[in-house]
Amino acid sequence: MPLAVGTDAPAFTVKDTNGNTVSLSDFVGKTVVLYFYPKDDTPGCTKQACSFRDAQEQYQNKDVVVLGVSADDEVSHQAFTQKFNLNFPLLADTKQELIKAYDVDGGGYAKRVTYVIDPEGKIVHVDASVNTATHASDVLTALGL
Repeated sequence: MPLAVGTDAPAFTVKDTNGNTVSLSDFVGKTVVLYFYPKDDTPGCTKQACSFRDAQEQYQNKDVVVLGVSADDEVSHQAFTQKFNLNFPLLADTKQELIKAYDVDGGGYAKRVTYVIDPEGKIVHVDASVNTATHASDVLTALGL
């Protein structure tokens, strides 16, 4: 079961699409949408990623950071990002530490769950019933943005 609203978001440090080190603490003071998905370049995951790509300007205008997370490696993330012109970082959780910490382990892959983390590091919204085609706008609506 996903972590509950009101829970402190587990800290993390992993590599992103471009090999940069990314930590949750890098985003203190910002709202973070941390969305977990099973696998790069699969139909549902592509729809979901493209929905965030297409809504990225709305997120940036509200000072909200979007981070995608799967167990895929940086090379896979780079190919996925280039193929679909993704404009936000994907985190390479190859050791599945985030997947386990956020309780979205699907047995070797991440379950499709999205967390919204407030500027103080608390989970303020959890979506475990994702519509991949409309997910980015659904999250904005849930946040009243």
